[in-house]
Amino acid sequence: MTSITRSRLRPTWDDEPSIAGKLTKAVGLVIMVLVIVFPIYVVVLTSISSGKAINEAGGLVMIPDGFSFQAYAEVLGGGVVVKALLVSMGVTIVGTAISLSVTAMAAYGLSRPGSFLHRPLLFTVLVTFLFGPGIIPSYLLVNSLGLIDSYWSLILPGAISAFNLVVLRSFFMGIPGEVIESAKIEGASDFLIFRKIVLPLSKAALAVIGLFYAVSYWNAFFNAMLYLNDSAKWPLQLVLRTYVLDGAPMQTASGTVDPSSLGLAAVPVTSVRMAVLVLAMIPVAAIYPFVQRHFIKGVIVGAVKG
Repeated sequence: MTSITRSRLRPTWDDEPSIAGKLTKAVGLVIMVLVIVFPIYVVVLTSISSGKAINEAGGLVMIPDGFSFQAYAEVLGGGVVVKALLVSMGVTIVGTAISLSVTAMAAYGLSRPGSFLHRPLLFTVLVTFLFGPGIIPSYLLVNSLGLIDSYWSLILPGAISAFNLVVLRSFFMGIPGEVIESAKIEGASDFLIFRKIVLPLSKAALAVIGLFYAVSYWNAFFNAMLYLNDSAKWPLQLVLRTYVLDGAPMQTASGTVDPSSLGLAAVPVTSVRMAVLVLAMIPVAAIYPFVQRHFIKGVIVGAVKG
């Protein structure tokens, strides 16, 4: 009788799923994994397939039939792709460090009631969710600051994300006020409290926000297309765009960039495109496992406590 009463009081989602329910979940998960993994499998396999296998498949290769790493040898042998890879890595590292630092300091300031211009600044941040500056005003601002053809044009215009700021602010608001007040009583300054207490307690949220910024900088190509006229300064994603768009050359202020002029004509164009795609995926895929354990905790806690 007691077990029946407890079963009735327990929420439905806490009940043990039936065999049919377990089977449905398993099938659903398998389908989702296949939908995600299969395109990656095709891209990687095509990038290491021989020209014969690509020609017989009519494009993308789904069944292995001879392997060749010539596309990677050509891509990594020097030239545009290697330099673009270094540019993307530099922009991502520097941009993530700047964005995370500025966002954390701004979020902490806005999380403390009674801080200087608390409400006007918070309102300004929230307004950006609804209204954006537009391409032309952004370009005119970057141009007036003298950042055209500068790597800073890839970092400063998007240094702070309103979404990341709000999520991190919500997380900081969940830190007990008694801890901060006790530190102030001991004579600690706001910066010391932020550095010694708030940041160590917020490692999960900072890891997630850092991942968001890193992925954003790594995948960005539109700012580079707007602000970089010199093709020698292109990041990897913009070079990748040149290959993916049917191998078409891209016209810039400094001239035309054609994949066939980069020493890559000896290998199939499809194989080269897939090789560059794989190189673009590797950094994010390598970083994510180290941040995964913080991902759910950082996002959920930051969202719920707001």
